[in-house]
Amino acid sequence: MYNTAELIDKLKTETILSRDEYLHLIKNREVIRERAAELAGSVCDGIYGKKIYIRGLIEFTNYCRNNCYYCGIRAGNDKADRYRLTPEEIIGCSDSGYELGFRTFVLQGGEDPYYSDEILSKVVRDIKERHPDCAVTLSIGERSYESYRRLKEAGADRYLLRHETVNREHYGLLHPDNMSWDNRVQCLRDLKELGFQTGAGFMVGSPGQTEEDLADELLFLKELRPEMVGIGPFIPHQDTPFGKETAGSAELTLFLLSLIRLTLPDVLLPATTALGTIDPMGREKGILSGANVLMPNLSPVSVRGKYLLYDNKICTGEEAAQCIECLKGRVRKIGYEIVTDRGDHKD
Repeated sequence: MYNTAELIDKLKTETILSRDEYLHLIKNREVIRERAAELAGSVCDGIYGKKIYIRGLIEFTNYCRNNCYYCGIRAGNDKADRYRLTPEEIIGCSDSGYELGFRTFVLQGGEDPYYSDEILSKVVRDIKERHPDCAVTLSIGERSYESYRRLKEAGADRYLLRHETVNREHYGLLHPDNMSWDNRVQCLRDLKELGFQTGAGFMVGSPGQTEEDLADELLFLKELRPEMVGIGPFIPHQDTPFGKETAGSAELTLFLLSLIRLTLPDVLLPATTALGTIDPMGREKGILSGANVLMPNLSPVSVRGKYLLYDNKICTGEEAAQCIECLKGRVRKIGYEIVTDRGDHKD
C-alpha cells in the first residue's frame, strides 16, 4: 500500500502525514529507522547546528497529591522517602548550576500543595533576579489558569506538562478516576495561551498503549505545536500497580524521536534520563536520532535518590559537576557539543 522509504522522505518535506501513514512507518520501522534517524539529525543540525542544550534539573519535592498508577512518588506509595527543598535550597541549586554553565533551570516536583503560588513566584523571581540571563522552566503538574498566570508574571519562561497519552480511555487506565484527560490537555492550551514555551510528551510502551495510539500522538503534537516534547520509555516502579509490567522499548522511543523531529522540525527535544536508564548509550542514540537537549540533575545528592519515578534511575549519586563533565565528553565523541546557552526555541 505504501512505499516506506518514500513516506519518510515525504514526512521530511511536508512535516505531516496521515494517521495511516504514520501507523505504516511505526509498524515497518525496522526497515526505515536508520534513514529516519539520519533525516531527523540533518533537520535538527540545519536549525540548531551541532549544539546540545543543557537544562539543570532541580527536583525540589517528591510529595504528590495524585495517585497515577505508574509513578513511584504517587500519593499511595507509603514506601517513598519524602522530602521538600526549602526556597533557599532551590535557589542555591540554581547558583551552583550557574557556576557550572547552566542557563536554564527546570524546577520539577510532584503536585505538592505545600508550594503555593506565593512561594513559587518568589523562588522564580529570586532566580531571575540573580541570573537574569537564564530561563526558568516549571514542571509541577496541573494548576489553575490563574496560578499559571501568576507564575508567568513572576518570570517563568517555560512549562513542561506531559499529557502521557492522547487516548482518553488509555488515560483512564493509567490514572485514578479523579484525574481527567480533558483537564490535562486544557492545562496545555492554557499554558500556550499565556505565552509559556510549552512542553508536552508521553510515555512509550506504557501498559495498554497501541501502535494506533502512537500514530495519534504524532497528529496531536502537530496540532498542539508545543515548543518542547519529552518522551521516554515506560519503566515500571516496583511499588506501583504497574510494578510487574514490561518496560517500554528504547528502539521504539528512538524511532519516535526521529518522527517527532521530522513532524516538528524546530522542537526542543530531550534525550531523557529514562532513555539513558533503559539503554546505557540511550542519550547518545537519542541525539543521533534528532534530540538536542539533555537534562542533568542539579538536585542535592542527599535527595536525588528519593525522586524515583521508576526503578534503576541513573545518575542518582553523581555530583552535578561530575555529571556535566562526563556528558560533555560523551557528547563530543558523537560529534556534538554541549553549549552554555538558554537554548530557546527557534521558530
